[in-house]
Amino acid sequence: MPPPFLPARSKLPDVGTTIFTVMSQLAAEHGAINLSQGFPDFPAPAGLLDRVTHHLQAGHNQYAPMSGLPALRAQIARKTLALYGRAVDPDTEVTVTSGATEALFCAIEAVVQAGDEVLCLDPAYDSYDPAIRLAGGRPVHVPLRQPDFAVDWDRVRAAITPRTRLLILNSPHNPTGAVLSAKDMAALTDMVRGSRLLLLGDEVYEHIIFDSRRHESLLRHPELADRSLVVSSFGKTYHATGWKIGYCVAPAALTREFRRVHQFVQFCVVTPMQWALADFLESDPGHYLELPAFYQAKRDRFCELLAPSRFRFTPSAGTYFQLLDYGAITDEADVAYARRLTIEAGVACIPVSVFCAEPLATPLLRFCFAKDVATLERAAEILCRI
Repeated sequence: MPPPFLPARSKLPDVGTTIFTVMSQLAAEHGAINLSQGFPDFPAPAGLLDRVTHHLQAGHNQYAPMSGLPALRAQIARKTLALYGRAVDPDTEVTVTSGATEALFCAIEAVVQAGDEVLCLDPAYDSYDPAIRLAGGRPVHVPLRQPDFAVDWDRVRAAITPRTRLLILNSPHNPTGAVLSAKDMAALTDMVRGSRLLLLGDEVYEHIIFDSRRHESLLRHPELADRSLVVSSFGKTYHATGWKIGYCVAPAALTREFRRVHQFVQFCVVTPMQWALADFLESDPGHYLELPAFYQAKRDRFCELLAPSRFRFTPSAGTYFQLLDYGAITDEADVAYARRLTIEAGVACIPVSVFCAEPLATPLLRFCFAKDVATLERAAEILCRI
């Protein structure tokens, strides 16, 4: 029996501590190299940090507007137009949030009502499902096609019912690194045309995409953008995941609903860092334009180092994660093997099955390569000895 001051039933009875916290804590306890949680071990750009210091000392330390500083929203609008050809109103279509997770939560809470169905493409980031259920919706998990983790649009179409309200798309995709193509966007456009289906784009790795691929943002495609809430992350782009600053771009009607929720979840985001990001977006747009080459060099080096290992892999198409197939090493379940790698070998990773409603055909682990080369070399040396 729960204590009398607790509710009789949990709203999320099957939800424990997120796998990212579990594996990072395990890595810390055993002194393992942490390639589990997705954070860089190198600093944010010096020019950006200088602007934070400037605005802290300039006294910009009080509440920002609920929707975000006008200067930052204006820079986001300029960037959206420059990259994706989408003209957005910074006052009515851009909202700064406390990281992408808050933006995803607020977007789901804003548009999903009791009984609505939401399509999640598995492996699916672990915040989607709980947010859907807290909104009273029903998550419908549709597996991505293995081994390339492409979208099976026939299967997605078959999952749509009169109750389907929202489809969540994540590209570049965490945890698999798969990337949606122009053909995917065409198939999606055909599928949603004439329907009431809304789209939620989790595009936090939009600038981390490899081999000359183009990021097919929902914002590039007018028919899709008109029914989409698109979430981005400054933390991923500027190597500052601990800042927890992101934003959501959506048409004015959707933004109004989004802000109704956002104002009671976070209200506003830390002020001096918003000023600093606005300054840096204006002065150094080259930073995010150079990210693909920056991270591709890390991906290529990590894959090169792992080539002699018994792990099998296809180089990631995007994100700063690399999947490794360990089927030639052991038949252990991925959660158990990830724990053993951390404790016994000293390298922490993320088991991919935790993102899936159905078992995977291939045993996979996710490793983060957003690390200094020396860190990657030490980790690869260990993995090659297994």
